[in-house]
Amino acid sequence: MHTNYYFLRQLAPVLTRQLAGYRVATCFSQEKDELVLGLMNGGAEFWLKVTLAAAGCLIALPESFHRARQNSVDLLPELLGQEVEVVAAWPQDRVLEFRFKSGATLALKLYSTRPNAVFRLQPDAPVQLFHQRYVADADLDPVGFKAGAEDNLPTNPLKAYPSLGDLATAYLRTRGYDPAPLETKWELVRQVVQELEEPTALYIVRFEGRTRLSLLPVGEIELTLPADDSIGALRRFVPLLLNRRAYEAELRQVRALLEKRADEAVTAAQHARRRLHALENTVGYRQTADLIMAHLSQIPAGAAQVEVVDFYQDNQPRLIKLKPTETPQRTAQNLYRKAKNQQRETQELGARAERRETEALHALEQLEELAALPPGELRPFRQWRKQHALDPATLAKPSQELPFKVFEDSGFTILVGRNAQNNDLLTQRYAHKDDLWLHAKDVTGSHVVIRQRPGQPVPAPVLERAAQLAAWYSRRQNDTLCPVTYTPKKFVRKPKGAQPGQVLVEREKVLLVTPANPFERE
Repeated sequence: MHTNYYFLRQLAPVLTRQLAGYRVATCFSQEKDELVLGLMNGGAEFWLKVTLAAAGCLIALPESFHRARQNSVDLLPELLGQEVEVVAAWPQDRVLEFRFKSGATLALKLYSTRPNAVFRLQPDAPVQLFHQRYVADADLDPVGFKAGAEDNLPTNPLKAYPSLGDLATAYLRTRGYDPAPLETKWELVRQVVQELEEPTALYIVRFEGRTRLSLLPVGEIELTLPADDSIGALRRFVPLLLNRRAYEAELRQVRALLEKRADEAVTAAQHARRRLHALENTVGYRQTADLIMAHLSQIPAGAAQVEVVDFYQDNQPRLIKLKPTETPQRTAQNLYRKAKNQQRETQELGARAERRETEALHALEQLEELAALPPGELRPFRQWRKQHALDPATLAKPSQELPFKVFEDSGFTILVGRNAQNNDLLTQRYAHKDDLWLHAKDVTGSHVVIRQRPGQPVPAPVLERAAQLAAWYSRRQNDTLCPVTYTPKKFVRKPKGAQPGQVLVEREKVLLVTPANPFERE
């Protein structure tokens, strides 16, 4: 309500008294949609900061202001040196106008979706607009409250006073407005208008989950302030509002991140459990190989299939497919090798499911801790966020800025090369010597880099998922398991005359993973 007409009506005369003899010393902008005025009277200074954003306007009167050395643009040079004569609120409008002794005016149009600042050096001079796209504001004029409005709208008292706003409407409802007869409604509206025009106090309230500055005791009252100190009320209200906005925005961000982590971990654990169940409840490679070796004498050379007695399944007959171009012994040997890999895959899947379930539980526990923090307190929230490595400052730059595939995992950035030349660019130009470098072993594929975070080793789950990416973006994409080489980038070098993407690796370690893109959802 601090940009509502009735508050501006209280603020304007207070500013007029405060700014008597003050001249505009500086006018600039250093953030989008921000207009800053600095006024001086001898050694005294007064600052006005107005946010003219479509998402909402904000008037701030900071006691001091430090202008940034960079990204700061001077505005309205003809406004400098102008001495304030009066500050006025346009009747029944959300416009605060500064009138100067020279005849110049600066109107702050505080509409929620189309705010603007309109400067005229003289009444007949060309208009200068802060938001030049709102060209219609060149004709902005104080129309005022039309006389006889009550007579023109006898059945709807609220429409007779369009500047009442939602707080006044809520206040009226607490006084029995809705069920009251029309005559009583008019009387209630007139009483509220009188209270707005002559408030007994100013209130900082919590209304429908938002912090508001009100002239009426509505909602949850958090602070009661003197009615004649509009400047002091703004100086109490704006920092509180900005603090809570920051808290709520950061809280939403952290909660969404933790919910995403929990959801992804649960999904990955379910995938691993389903795959594990399928492996444990189907005929394994080892059983098939055993049956082939037990029935070698029954298998003719070049056979494409053979029916045998399956002693693993109550001596039921079973048809086994063979490769006519290889011996049964060779087929059995390949199956034993696959069985060994399948056993390792089973172990890996079990460990992965447990690890991801632990991650999901940890994220859910953090969500519970988050809910238990003092509500609205920004400092303890940020301390908790930093303690749990959830600080947004650790987030990497957007993927559009990099010419690689980019994935985010637990605060770490994973970069994946797109082709041989792109691999060279990633490894030779973008990777730091302490970044972790990965590649599918002994086959062509993408280079993968996990960017380092100072003082934080790469967690095992992040390493595993990066290795899965290296396997997925390689010739081993369709294998059951893939060995992946990993090492600090400083142990990766490109020999002279090597083909694009070719490197030599020293001091490597190998991780066995299932090829997959764990960042793609089913």
